Amino acid sequence: MQFGAPGVLVGAVVFLVGVVLVVESVETFVEAIAESAVALGVSAFFLTVLLAGTDLENAVLGLAAVLDGLPAVALGTVFGEALFIFGVAVGVAGVVTPFETRVPRPYLLLFLGTPALFFALAMDGTLTRFDGVVLTGAYLPLVVAVYVLEAGSSTRYLASEELGEGVAAGDGGREEEEGEGDGDDEDEGGFDLDLDLDDVVESERLDALRERHEGWYRLGVALLAMAGMTVGSELAVSGARGLLSAFDLSGLAFGATVMSFVASLEELALTVEPVRQGRPHLGVGNVVGSALFFVTANAGVLALVRPIDTGGAVFTVHWPFFLLTLVVVAGAFLRGRVGRPVGVLLLGTYAAYWGANYLM
Repeated sequence: MQFGAPGVLVGAVVFLVGVVLVVESVETFVEAIAESAVALGVSAFFLTVLLAGTDLENAVLGLAAVLDGLPAVALGTVFGEALFIFGVAVGVAGVVTPFETRVPRPYLLLFLGTPALFFALAMDGTLTRFDGVVLTGAYLPLVVAVYVLEAGSSTRYLASEELGEGVAAGDGGREEEEGEGDGDDEDEGGFDLDLDLDDVVESERLDALRERHEGWYRLGVALLAMAGMTVGSELAVSGARGLLSAFDLSGLAFGATVMSFVASLEELALTVEPVRQGRPHLGVGNVVGSALFFVTANAGVLALVRPIDTGGAVFTVHWPFFLLTLVVVAGAFLRGRVGRPVGVLLLGTYAAYWGANYLM
């Protein structure tokens, strides 16, 4: 399929605008999640698993493909986006910003064990509507399990109190710097006696109102940021779809590579940006939450709409690569470090996955 220069240029501009919007929204999301966890006393890890891990963009794309009579494309997005998160998102984080984090064993068991149900149901070559009911129903207990684990002090990944101490320390440093700056102004120009009592009272009221609803306010900001990620992702997908259509893939391979790649851009930022900011638990939360969602509710909802063939290349290409990257990522989390060698291995595996889709 040929595209003229103007069409390619428009696609590139839309793509770049979408990527910028996604990145900016992710930065806002990370800050809002951390602050809302402090104010509400809820684990930031749990909120990230629930909000960031539930990948509605991928689910919407998959549903659209199923409704259009392309169930293979839809199934391809399930494997493709999971491989993107494991191979590219974690891989890039390891190469660009190697990080250390101790993931509690219960989360590693959930991470490794959850795909077993999907695998068992797919072994007969078809995901039926009944299988879809089972997979969709399995997602809620997993989310509840994460919530319960985070509620216990012995299993919580990162307690909100610990997170609060870090935020408070940062705020204290900023306040100290601001205080020093104010002192300099007073020494140079004297005290400012032009005070408006009404403004002071109004400011105190606003501060009191904000403190009272700080947690919900920050959670609302996080939800708005997710909306920004969705809009940005859709823009990026719209622009990239035209740029990548020359790959001429179809069916399962198209969904697993091109469609998943352009639909997963925000996942790269959702994993790498928290690591870069020194909050690797949020990046891990996105990885774990996404894995739980893809192999339960995401695949389940697709099968509810229409039975899906899981034979052929699904078992010879997609499952082997999925399980390989899953084990590599889990092994790195178990060791407590995702470094450059692991990052290179994951990126190389993802590149090989693309190659296998072309060759099979």
